[in-house]
This record gives sequence, structure tokens and C-alpha cells, in this order.
Amino acid sequence: MDRAQKEELVTTLTDVFQSTSVVVVAHYSGLTVAQMSALRRQMKANGATVKVAKNRLAKIALEGSDVAHVAALLKGPTIIAYSSDPVAAPKVAVDFAKTNDKFVILGGAFGTTALNVDGVKALATMPSLDELRAKLVGLIQAPATKIAQLSTAPAAKLARVFAAYAKENEAA
Repeated sequence: MDRAQKEELVTTLTDVFQSTSVVVVAHYSGLTVAQMSALRRQMKANGATVKVAKNRLAKIALEGSDVAHVAALLKGPTIIAYSSDPVAAPKVAVDFAKTNDKFVILGGAFGTTALNVDGVKALATMPSLDELRAKLVGLIQAPATKIAQLSTAPAAKLARVFAAYAKENEAA
């Protein structure tokens, strides 16, 4: 890597660390190319991104950001996973770590909060933003549906009573 490429990488990582809500750091030593490709695909499918960067350059990019405390985790062959959805990157990382014992989660950051391994796993168990939105819409729609049912119920009962009287009168 020449100096211009390093500066570009630091600039890119700085933007990432300033705009991302969650960062997960893990060791990836021993993973095959196919496993790394599978991890990248899973991350991309869930709206997250994976970067392998030199630790020294990543530490430079972390300086002055909210997630600067992650710099202590950058030792050895590390990978950085991040997403704007606070649950996407941790969820994929934890799921991938379950099936690949060589992928070891070291910790991460959620906003200004430092996360250890248990914190990342706790974030992974939470529902995603899309799931929360669906639940919220369901909660909002439920009362409206009940109101519609209640408002039409008296009219339907009244119509049945009139129909019964009409049948009674026809029979007589």
C-alpha cells in the first residue's frame, strides 16, 4: 500500500466511525477465503459491512471519534464489522461465530458505549429496526381494526334483527 492509498483508507474509516451506530471487532485468523466471502455476503444481506484494515491505520481513524475506545481491541488479525442498524452487524457476527470457531468476537461499541463480548451478544438478541417497526405498526393498527369492528357490529346486529322481522312477516 502506498501513502495515498493509506490516507484514503484512513479517511474512509474515519467517515465510517463517525457515521456508524455500532462497531464489532473480531479475530478472523484461520478463516478460509470461502468463509470470509460467506461472512461478507451475510453482512451485506443484512445491511452491514465488513472491513479488514491494518490496525495502525484503523487506530489513526479512530482518534477523536465516539468509538475511540475500540482501539484497545485492535491487536492481531482483526476485522471490523459495522452497520447503521444497531442490531445488524452484531447479529450476523454472533451467528457467524456460532458456526465458525475461528471467528472470535473481541467486543465493540454502540455509540459511545464500549461493548464486551457479552454486550455484543446482548445486542444480537434484540429485534432489528425493521422488526420493531413491524411490531409498532401492528400495535397501531390493532386498535383501529377493533374500532372498525365495534362500529360495524351494532349495524350488523340491527340488520339481522330487521331481516328476522321481515322473514317473520313474510311467513305470517
